[in-house]
Amino acid sequence: MHPETRALITGGAGFLGSHLCERLLADGADITCVDNFFTGARRNVAHLLDHQRFELIRHDVTFPLYLEIDQIYNLACPASPIHYQHDPVQTTKTSVHGAINMLGLAKRLRVKILQASTSEVYGDPSVHPQIEDYWGHVNPIGARSCYDEGKRCAETLFFDYWRQHRLQIKVARIFNTYGPRMHPNDGRVISNFIVQALLGRDIAVYGDGSQTRSFCYVDDLIEGLVRLMATGREVTGPVNIGNPAECSILQLAMMVIDLTGSRSRIVHRKLPQDDPKQRQPDISRAQDLFDWRPCTTLKDGLQSTIAYFDRLLSDQKLRAQLVNEPAA
Repeated sequence: MHPETRALITGGAGFLGSHLCERLLADGADITCVDNFFTGARRNVAHLLDHQRFELIRHDVTFPLYLEIDQIYNLACPASPIHYQHDPVQTTKTSVHGAINMLGLAKRLRVKILQASTSEVYGDPSVHPQIEDYWGHVNPIGARSCYDEGKRCAETLFFDYWRQHRLQIKVARIFNTYGPRMHPNDGRVISNFIVQALLGRDIAVYGDGSQTRSFCYVDDLIEGLVRLMATGREVTGPVNIGNPAECSILQLAMMVIDLTGSRSRIVHRKLPQDDPKQRQPDISRAQDLFDWRPCTTLKDGLQSTIAYFDRLLSDQKLRAQLVNEPAA
């Protein structure tokens, strides 16, 4: 056995992946960060490049990867609508082929593997809040299906590897997560609202804004993933990881305006196809299995995220780019 835990993180230069790299390095692990930089960014892990226990590899998980490691966190996949709809075929391939390749690696090495699944497997739910036993209400042929069904198929593969090969799997269903290092123009509601407010643009609310989301701060989410990975062989998931505190989109827009001191106006746009009306996790399973619950309030998390975007927009080149390109 290698003296340190060697963790492979696919999508490691992305929003969640970079925070996970930091956390596991702090815990004493050796980290191999794999990313093809489609949505991830080198700047997210630039401060880690000189760390003696950190290695960055440019690689697309739709192709096999051969490494010697002790655990795998499979986070590779574009996670915002503007990114996963840009190349929907590649999005499905990343979820499905990527899962097959990482499961194959885990099978060869007989190591634990965690799948970063999503609350989107529930679709537009008829059960509220969403429990893990709910099978979902998903459009299989819509514009969002490449992501929703890709993640559902990945879960199927994980559980088939568990049943057929007794592989140690962990499946986390991640709900809306936010925090520093979000992409400034990825189409996700919090990054959209903050950037629009800081630039003094109109804040676009889709529909009447009564649809709800539950927002989990990134540090809380990462703690949940690490605790799930540390559970015994008998714990496979799926397990919801998210914040059950529900907030309407209109309430969120008003909170962002207040915290930024912006003069932006709220304007209403047509609701996108298959946009869920409600999203709230039941986290009883996470509480029971590994004593996890989020502890960061939405206000505190938003303040940290606003401060990050404020620093990011001090780069005049990036600011000019965002001003000149249409908002996601």
